[in-house]
Amino acid sequence: MGRVYKAEFRHEAMRLALSSSLSRERIAQDMRIGSSTLKTWIRDAQKLDTVVADTTDHTALSRENERLRRENLLLREERELLKKATQFFASQKS
Repeated sequence: MGRVYKAEFRHEAMRLALSSSLSRERIAQDMRIGSSTLKTWIRDAQKLDTVVADTTDHTALSRENERLRRENLLLREERELLKKATQFFASQKS
């Protein structure tokens, strides 16, 4: 059975690997983990981020669509009101 690492340790190793100028092999060596383990953690995190981003994007788009529908309805109502006001004031000039 493989060794179990705490989530904080994995996150720190991935953060260093992605933000440091050191090679991933060097970071893995310094943290006493296998370079393939570090690569696997990064790959799995990137897959998860993609899934979460896709879900978040879909939810965000749904919310934005709903907001735009409400705004569109409000603008249509305002336009109708302005049309009626224009007709009223145009009839008052005659």
